[in-house]
Amino acid sequence: MLKWLWVSVLVLVLDQASKLAIDAHFQLYESIPLLPNFNLTYARNTGAAFSFLAQVGGWQRWLFAGLAVVMSSIIGIWLYRLKRHETMMAWALSLVLGGAIGNLIDRVAYGYVIDFLDVFYRDWHWPVFNIADSAICVGVGLMVLESFGIGRRTAEVLE
Repeated sequence: MLKWLWVSVLVLVLDQASKLAIDAHFQLYESIPLLPNFNLTYARNTGAAFSFLAQVGGWQRWLFAGLAVVMSSIIGIWLYRLKRHETMMAWALSLVLGGAIGNLIDRVAYGYVIDFLDVFYRDWHWPVFNIADSAICVGVGLMVLESFGIGRRTAEVLE
């Protein structure tokens, strides 16, 4: 199932290219409206999801980097051990792996993760996120669907 690594590489390339473009062309906190409820807004996240532990002094950088390395290793092994018919899980794991590595690169290189996708409704803003975060969320969503049996019919026919 290592053939699925192209998905992880694609996520990683799109994520890193978009972050480099934002960093090169935006000032920190600069925002450009694109759609009625969507802006490109340059932000930096030193914490985890939703800026969890962002204000605790810097040790979280290495904690989250270490967790990302451990989880990426586990996901890589899991992906390697998948059966041929487990395509939904392969998609899920590949998306999560690419996103985790994308954010890991930022965390190690800069000490923060570059975020820039800003979705909002009136004055309420979802926390700013990036392509890696999106890939992780879609991958986890696919894992949840698979856990409910969606995508397993092919497996039942093959077994």
